[in-house]
Amino acid sequence: MNLSAEADPNPAQDSQASLDNNQCEEVVMLELKANALEYDTYMHLRKEVGWKMLSKKQAQTALSRCLYNVVAYEDGEAVGMGRIVGDGAVICYIQDLVILPSAQGHGIGSAVLQNLISYVESITEDGTEMMLCLMCAKGREGFYKKHDFMARPTSGLGPGMIQYIRKMF
Repeated sequence: MNLSAEADPNPAQDSQASLDNNQCEEVVMLELKANALEYDTYMHLRKEVGWKMLSKKQAQTALSRCLYNVVAYEDGEAVGMGRIVGDGAVICYIQDLVILPSAQGHGIGSAVLQNLISYVESITEDGTEMMLCLMCAKGREGFYKKHDFMARPTSGLGPGMIQYIRKMF
């Protein structure tokens, strides 16, 4: 399948693209909906890709505090999503980019990623730059590199770091 239309340059607007599989004469409609991510969809997509489950309060808080999200629908079914978090002035993070395994390899991840990038471009102040960061799943580095992300460490940047804060009952 080939993506026959680019992600909308104005990510605040919903966009549609046709995914066309010439061998099967099948046309699949891909629709990107801005700020449409709901709890049930978020938890379903996380579960389907094997990500750890969150408490309902964690998930609802995460969704309410993100700067932007986009959901990818294929023929009306949610097949992917992405979220942006950050301060919206100096730094933004692609916090989640999830595409159902059955929908991977058809350009949907690239469409969602481009929509997220377009959102960050739209909020970047003229004459400035914004850092757009992410931590990708192991083995997904190539996908992000083809979209102009660089792996760290580099000669001028140290490695990314993480710490998990756990609070027991």
